[in-house]
Parts: sequence; structure tokens; C-alpha cells
Amino acid sequence: MFKKVLVANRGEVAVRIIRACKELGIKTVAVYSEADVRSLHVKKADEAYLIPGDPVRAYLDYVKIVDLAKQVGADAIHPGYGFLAENPEFARYCLSQGVTFIGPTPEQIETFGDKVKAKKVMSEAGLPTVPGSDEPVKSVEEAKAVAKEIGYPLMLKAAYGGGGRGMRVVRSEEELGKAFESAYREAETFFGKGDLFIEKYVENPKHIEVQIIGDKYGNVIHLGERDCSIQRRHQKLIEIAPSPALPNELRMKILGNAVRAITRVGYENAGTLEFLVDLKSGEYYFIEMNTRLQVEHTVTEAVTGVDIVELMIRIAAGEPLPYLQSDVSFRGYAIEFRINAEDPKKNFAPAPGKITSYYSPGGPGVRIDASVYKDYIIPPYYDSMIAKMTVWGPDWAKTVARSRRALDEFLVRGVPTNIPLYREIVRDPDFLKGDFGVKFLEEKLKSGEYDFEIEGEKPREDLVLAISAAIAAHYGL
Repeated sequence: MFKKVLVANRGEVAVRIIRACKELGIKTVAVYSEADVRSLHVKKADEAYLIPGDPVRAYLDYVKIVDLAKQVGADAIHPGYGFLAENPEFARYCLSQGVTFIGPTPEQIETFGDKVKAKKVMSEAGLPTVPGSDEPVKSVEEAKAVAKEIGYPLMLKAAYGGGGRGMRVVRSEEELGKAFESAYREAETFFGKGDLFIEKYVENPKHIEVQIIGDKYGNVIHLGERDCSIQRRHQKLIEIAPSPALPNELRMKILGNAVRAITRVGYENAGTLEFLVDLKSGEYYFIEMNTRLQVEHTVTEAVTGVDIVELMIRIAAGEPLPYLQSDVSFRGYAIEFRINAEDPKKNFAPAPGKITSYYSPGGPGVRIDASVYKDYIIPPYYDSMIAKMTVWGPDWAKTVARSRRALDEFLVRGVPTNIPLYREIVRDPDFLKGDFGVKFLEEKLKSGEYDFEIEGEKPREDLVLAISAAIAAHYGL
């Protein structure tokens, strides 16, 4: 087992990895930017080192990070998610310097980081894929030729990125030229390459993903599926395990085929296969694979009892999987809510600032993963997620009811958050029925069905004064 692990990330995921290391008796090293001096992961780690300069570049300079790991005696690096997590050059540099990269091989990161190549590999491994271009298209003329073969509507997607960037839905040839140029420019800006690929657009499917884990000896298991259909601008907000609406026969088909495909390609460590599922036709299509820990791994941990981060570390250290597929049991349901410092009333605009009050919920079945606290100043340089709340219950109805209670307890002041929106969603009869696809939130907001107010930027001073006065009067103060 490793003696010391450097965590090449920040925020709640860095705290999550540090906790797993501590349970394994491993010393931890944090790196941080000048904007993260007061971040919780800096306080939690055994050692912490500043990387000066640009706040974003600090977490992307892999040469400096790996060289630091060697200097302080760290024998492994965990990349978390985001930043360098899916950078094959980072993984290669780790290996070249004798530092273990906790994740898949550089070759696997490279293969699955290219969505076109990943689609081809998974198709050859037996997974159905959405009809579309076999290679990236680099001009409007090429795009029109592919569109004639597969028909409209279609989706333009960045070949070398994700998170909704470089993605456009096109419903006619008249829209194609403008959409292509816009998506190409955005992809080039965010990922350095503007290449796009085209696939048939599936109307309002479910977004289902499968968590798999493989070791270095050819053993692969799945840890069930997650329903990630509730999104905004193609970015996930609420994740659920298992899906409350997926027929069991279709579930077993997707899970079994995912494991067979990953076994064929010899994948190591944790990974997630993502699918679009059309419940009406029963068809499902592989769309991409993430070669890293997922934000939503918490719901899988809640229903299986498996510590995914610990497994990643053990596998990277050369240990075999400790479970057969038959050893993994599934119990109840879990929902993860991404708590973002953003304003749903203003098209989910990020809202960095100072947290003036912070009270997280607790009680049975409630887990909080966070890196913020009262008086913490959210910097403007990073993703808007400040916490995750994961709620578990023995059945779907109980999990939703528990989520309502926990969300009502959750208080964040000083910055707007999406908590008021979530309170509406968990009271929606369609949500309770599991009746939602990837357009669910978009359509609900467009219809004006949800009536909520963003909580004020200041604590309720009038309420605080009233309570104080009542207490003073009671005690004769």
C-alpha cells in the first residue's frame, strides 16, 4: 500500500480523497492555489503546498505537481475529477517519474477521451451506439453529408471535451451552418480543438450511466446504474441510484453488456459508461465513457456500501478486486443534489462571494460532501459546485420524502444557490413517479410550473431580532 498520496485537486473531491486515504492509514499531501488558501482540503491534509501564480493554472501544471510529489515523498497521485483527471499526458508523466497514477492507463484515458474513438471501440466491443459520424467533421460541407445519411434532428458534439461545451441540437439543414460555426468556436476555445462529431439526436431520453471497476488482472464488476437525466445545459444537477423508472429487464441488459464490453478492452480502475435510453422503444445507445471518479459516485456508494475511492487506491496499488459480482448487493435508493452557488432565476449564472451563514442538514440517511463553511469566500475561478447532499432511503418514496426534509433544513446565505429549485423538484408529482428525461428541467422552467424565490443574500435579521426579543422577554432580560 502507498505511504503517501498527493491529491491533485481542490474542494470537496480533495476532501473526499483525503478521508479515504486516512482510513487506509495513508499520509496525504494537498496542493492549493493562492485563491484556495482558506480551502478545507488544505486544512484536512497532513501536508499542503502552495502553487503560486494563476489560480486555474495551479491545478493544471502537472510537471510542477509531479515534481512536488517526488520532493515530498508521495508515491502516488489521485487526480479526482476535472482539471487533470482525464489528461493522458499527466498520467504518462507520473509513470515516467516513478509516481503511481491512481486511475486507468494513459492509453485508456487517451482512447476514451476521444469520443469518436471511444464510440468505435465500444461498438466493436458489442455496445449499440447512436448513428453518426465515424470520424470528427471539420467543415459544414462534411456535416451536411453526414446529416443526409442519418437525418434530422441531429447533435453536434465536441470531439475532445464535455460538460455541454461545443454541443448544439440542429433540427434542419438551414440551422446547420450557423450551429456548426458556433459549436466549433466554443470547442476550440475550451478544449484547444474545434473538431466536432455528429450523431442522431434522441428526443428526451433518459441519461443512464453504469459504474464499473476493473483491476489489473482482468476482473471487472459493475456497481449498478445511475439516472442523471435532470440536467441544465447538458450538465447534471440531480443523480439517482438506481433509476426509479428503468425496467429491470432492460437494466440487466445494459449492465451485463457494459461489463462484457469493458472486460474485452481490458480496462483498469474506476470508469463510467454513459448511455441514452429511450424507454418507449427500449433502445439504448452508448455515448461516452469517463475514465475517472464521477461527482455522483456517492449515490452508488450509498446503495452498495462500496467505497469507490478506496477501491481505486487499492487497485492502483496492485490489489485484486475484493468482490465478485455476486458479492455486490443493492439496497434502497439514493439521490445526490449538487449544491451550486448560482442563480436559477438568472439562467444559472455562477455567483461567487462570501457565505454569511451555513447550516447543513443531518439525520438518518443524509450525507454531506462539502468544502465550504461560514465566512468562506467562494472564488470566481472554479466550478460553481460548493457541496453535495446525498440522501438514502429504503424505497423510492421514503428517499424523496427524506430529501424534502433535508433540503428544507439546508441553509446557505450570502450567495444564491439552487436549493430552492430542488425543493420544488422533490415536490413534483412527475419526479415522484420517476417520469423525467433529459428535457425535464428545461420544460418545467419554461412552463413556469415551479414557483420559488432565491433566498436572500443576507440572514433574516428581522427574524433573528424577533427570536432574540422573545427569549429576552421569557427570561426577563
